[in-house]
Amino acid sequence: MTASTPIAVGAPAPDFTLSTQDGNSRSLAEFRGSKNVLLVFYPFAFSGICTGELTEIRDTLEDFEGDDVQVLCISCDPLFSLRAWADQQGYFFPLLTDFWPHGAVAQAYGVFEESKGMAIRGTFLIDREGIVRWSLVNGPGEGRDFDGYRAALAQLRAGVSRQA
Repeated sequence: MTASTPIAVGAPAPDFTLSTQDGNSRSLAEFRGSKNVLLVFYPFAFSGICTGELTEIRDTLEDFEGDDVQVLCISCDPLFSLRAWADQQGYFFPLLTDFWPHGAVAQAYGVFEESKGMAIRGTFLIDREGIVRWSLVNGPGEGRDFDGYRAALAQLRAGVSRQA
């Protein structure tokens, strides 16, 4: 599936700064001390499973964003593809481009499929201190179940962490 191993629960999350679909910069560090962060790596904009997953985020945004959590979705697509997709689908949460250096953030999280030049479906819940508290990695063609994330966030809020 991937040439490297996904970052482990309990490890510090690698920081990054990437551009959003609107050309603004967002970094993981900006949420340190204030919000938990859900990182959602996905293969490609405009693909069927990815559209379904991000539509679920859009349609239940209160589960993914709020006073104590921020969702950041990341792919290796270029900014203009992400902007067109976000506009078409009504995605108004941050879609981040890991286009150049190609897949560098996905590589840091161990979810880059080098032979295909794409991120695989990696999902990481990072606490306010920047520590990975839950993860789920699905291969190409395997949609993710966000119910695990919802349970992990509830556990994080209660002071417990686990790996799927």
